[in-house]
Amino acid sequence: MGMSADAMTKKKANVFGLGLIGGSLALALADAGYDVGGHDSDKSKIDVALERGIIAFPGLYSDAEVTFVATPVGTVAQAVTESLDLTTGVVTDVGSVKTSISLQISDPRFVPGHPMAGSELDGLDGADASMFAGAVWVLTPTTNSSDAAFAVVAGLVAKFGAEIVAMDAEQHDDLVAVVSHVPHLTAATLMRIADDRSEEHMALLRLAAGGFRDMTRIASGRPGIWLDICEQNKASIVRGLDALILGLTDMRDVVAGSDRDGLLSRLEQARRARMNLPTGAGAVEDLAEVRIPIPDRPGAAADVFTLSGELGVNIYDFEVVHSAEGDRGIMVTVVRAEHAEVFRGGLLARGFRPAVQPLS
Repeated sequence: MGMSADAMTKKKANVFGLGLIGGSLALALADAGYDVGGHDSDKSKIDVALERGIIAFPGLYSDAEVTFVATPVGTVAQAVTESLDLTTGVVTDVGSVKTSISLQISDPRFVPGHPMAGSELDGLDGADASMFAGAVWVLTPTTNSSDAAFAVVAGLVAKFGAEIVAMDAEQHDDLVAVVSHVPHLTAATLMRIADDRSEEHMALLRLAAGGFRDMTRIASGRPGIWLDICEQNKASIVRGLDALILGLTDMRDVVAGSDRDGLLSRLEQARRARMNLPTGAGAVEDLAEVRIPIPDRPGAAADVFTLSGELGVNIYDFEVVHSAEGDRGIMVTVVRAEHAEVFRGGLLARGFRPAVQPLS
């Protein structure tokens, strides 16, 4: 029986690595209208993914538009290289360390990435198509990544409902060490202290209420994945741990010295910073569309997202359309209306020619 016209024209995508993130990517891609091929070094995961309808094809489509590599950090470079060899489309990864992979892979079809998303569940049992909605997805294009490849990845990420942030790979690793890697090691250390003390006081862990449980929740993640993460991002993590030790030493001195004003000042600073963490996009009337013709120079598309990060302007939606005058692309971005003029000014300073209009 022949394939239907719809099946023959349906877009294809691959996921290399069928764990929690890979399974969630496969489901999100299917929701976005893709036939999804899936590969994993563990054949049983491929079988389960097929049985549950998470993937449509066991293996990698050679003509896939995009391949997402979702293997452990230590095997990402090998998996990316294999994906580039076996497919003709764009390749991206989701690893939480970016400098090493950016230095190893120079193919223009490769765009490194990292979704800041996860779950307490593990493996395909926790796969969720909506996992990336509202999450920050960092893209760290190399100097060799093509604008076309960047646009493909960014466009899909936007369809997943994630907020795109572009930055340099080394900057990413430094920042992620502070907001992800060091907090995990801190939670693990605090949990170990509580566990050691529980041998002296059996009731201690029973006293662990909401605050303690929330703070140490991430310590329940799979320990094995952290060995490669800590090795590959060693320098940034050590700097983060040093800063944390200094901060805790400072807090210890304030408490030991009964410095009430100093303690209050530090706690208030922390509270203000916590309350100022970014939130969602808001209502349509609070948003504006910024249309940006893409200049004919390498890395122009990525520069837009890098600039938005530098200015603190969140891009809530993104697509590339073709100009009526020719093949040149136009980036259509959606930002908060209150940030539109700041964004426009920054774009003008970088040589872009943006146009702004409200969505309402």
